[in-house]
Parts: sequence; structure tokens; C-alpha cells
Amino acid sequence: MRLRNSVLMVVAVLLMSACVGVQDAEGWRSNQKSEFLDILENDTYASICTEQKLYNDVKSSHNSKLMTKLLVAYTENLANGCIDLKTFNAAQKKRNSIYFSSKYTTYAQKVDAKKIKMQLKAGKSIEQILQPYVPEYYQFRALITSYQNLSQKSDTSKALLHKIRLNIERVKLMRPGLGKTYALVNIPEFEVRVIENDKTSIAMRVITGKKSKQTPIFSADLKYIVLNPTWNVPDSIARHEVIPKALKDPGYLAKHRLVVRRDYNIDSPALSFNAEKAKAYVGGKGDVPFKFIEVSSRHNALGRVKFIFPNQNSVYMHDTPSKYLFKRKVRAYSHGCVRLGEPMKMLDFIAANYTKATPKEVNTQYKSLKTHYMTITKSLPVHTAYLTTYVDEKGLLHSFADIYGYDTLQKLKF
Repeated sequence: MRLRNSVLMVVAVLLMSACVGVQDAEGWRSNQKSEFLDILENDTYASICTEQKLYNDVKSSHNSKLMTKLLVAYTENLANGCIDLKTFNAAQKKRNSIYFSSKYTTYAQKVDAKKIKMQLKAGKSIEQILQPYVPEYYQFRALITSYQNLSQKSDTSKALLHKIRLNIERVKLMRPGLGKTYALVNIPEFEVRVIENDKTSIAMRVITGKKSKQTPIFSADLKYIVLNPTWNVPDSIARHEVIPKALKDPGYLAKHRLVVRRDYNIDSPALSFNAEKAKAYVGGKGDVPFKFIEVSSRHNALGRVKFIFPNQNSVYMHDTPSKYLFKRKVRAYSHGCVRLGEPMKMLDFIAANYTKATPKEVNTQYKSLKTHYMTITKSLPVHTAYLTTYVDEKGLLHSFADIYGYDTLQKLKF
């Protein structure tokens, strides 16, 4: 009996070893090879990209050295996308000027080939090796599924497949590690959503930057809310809009509730508008040695509330008195900031779920017409994204116009 049990144990061990496979000189086990080939067959993470020839060689030979090379390349494509960023960045630089602004921030990840090889030799699964580079956002897997399904249909246009694939690559370039709860401003859709655990909690229309003053693509964390804000007029707007209009119409500043200060502190010393000195700052670029501030009011350009996620672009979400613009399908009218279609709905939701303020406190401060600040107490990243295809929570694919021209400027490397 004991002999029989011993034999059974040896057989079990041998079977397990055969299943897992003996590690070869490159560190591959048979189960790892099978797993990687399965991932590659369906291109699970849409990251073969430029490595189609290498994949064909691996598929036919199962050569371990080639397989390692492909694993590193696949991970790099998953982490940092397959858009030709060198060409795109050069095109961006060329088209930016005083009269045109466009910024697309990408978030590169470091892929360490030595680390990948060590993980492989340590017996980690391919899924475990790839997982740190897989975008967390629902759109990544949803767009890949749509792409794969539509690829099987003979009547699907190549243009649509190309468009979906571009957006898969854009999701790869978004800032990683921000979790499944975030605010997403999808510029081509003119929509903002607060998504919590992959489900939309609140959504509304937005107005984004003009085609010549584009809302930049980037990510930052929401930090605070301002009730009854003042508006610090950027120097670029002061040079090209406010000063020229104030020189033509002496009453312009008063009509638009604009005061002049030494800096952007509303409590700093007041200055009078000096037309002779102001002429030197018409047009061009650079700092203006005096600042225009629109005081808080029911008619302030920022409306009654703004949501601040500090960033180098000086962009935020805010209310607006120009409500009629939300009735339009194409809503690209701002200087870059994001105007909210239902600011009070956003205020109530964020205040209730991401601050310590009570509804009574919010209401009292709002009605005061005085500037108040509310600190965000829970993490809520904000992404301004450019997705010209988007899969909703019902699995339906939506396609939007390429309002900023990124579908043309961004080229796939395969």
C-alpha cells in the first residue's frame, strides 16, 4: 500500500512538472510560452504593433530568445503606445503660435528589460508581468473588444477601425495609476463624467476650448472648489482682447466688472487704467505689469463656481453665464477651460461626496456672493482626454468628429 502511494505521488509530481515545464536557458517554462502565445494570438492588449514580423517568427519557431525579445517589445508597446510621438510632437510644435495653442501631454512609463527577464525566470505568469502596464480605465478593454468584434465583420470600414485603434493607443498614453474613480472630460464628445468604480455617477455637457485655443490634454488631481470666484484675466487675453477694447471704449472695464491691480491678489493695491502705458502691451506675448481681475458677481465670466485641479496649463472646470451655447452640438468656445452645463449639479455631487461641507454650509456660502473655498478630502483625479471613439456602459460604440485634428496628426507606427 505504501509503495503504491509513493508511486502515485511520484506520478503526480511528474505530471505537474510536465504541465509547468522545465525552465530553459532563457528562463521560459512551457506554461509561460503557451500563455504568451495565447495572448499574442488574439493580441489581447493590442500591442503587437510594429512587431508583426517578430511575432510570425516566434509563432513558427517558438524560439526562446526571440520570444524574450518579443515580450519586452510587447510590454513597451503596452506601456507607451504605438503612436509615432516624435512625428506628432514635431507637428504640434510647428503649428503652435501666439494665435494658436495646442498641448497634448503623454505619460511615458519605464520598461526595464532586465526586470522582465528576472520576473520570467522567477516563474511569474505573463499576465503578472504585463499587469502593471495595463491601463485601468474601462475604455481600454472596451475599445479593444469593439475593435476585435468589428474586425470580423466584412462591412466595417477601414477608417473606423483605424479610428478605434488610435483611441486604444491614446488610452495607453494617459497618466497611469489613477484608479477606477476619476472625472473624465472627453473633449470631442463635449462631455464630462465622474466615474466611480467604472460606473458613471454623474455626467453633463461641457464647452471646451476653441479650435485655435484648445483645451490641453493632461491629468491632475482635484484639490478645491471656489464659490463666487473672481476671474484673473490671463496676460494673453489682456493683450489681445481686454486692453484693445478698453482703449476703444473708456467704459469697457466698468461694464465688465474688471478692476486693475498690481498682481492677481484682489486685495493688492488698486491701479487706474493708464491708456498711454497700456498701448505698449497690445498684442504680442509676455507678462503685463498690471493685472485685470473680474470681481465675483452673478454675471462673472466664471459663473458662480469653479473646480480647481492645479496644473501648468491654468485650466479648470467652471460655471458660465453663457448658457445658450450648451444647446449647440459643437461646443468649442472657451479659451481652454472647461465650462460646465450643470455646475450646481456638479457642485452638489462633489461637495456631498468629496468634501466635509454640509449642504447648508454650501448653500449659505453660495448665496453670500463672497468668495469661499472648499477643500477636497478624497482623491478625484481629473483627465482631459481626446477620445474620438467611446464605448458607453451598454457596450455601444460612439464616434465623434476630430475637432482638434489629432486623428490626422497622430500616426500609428504600424
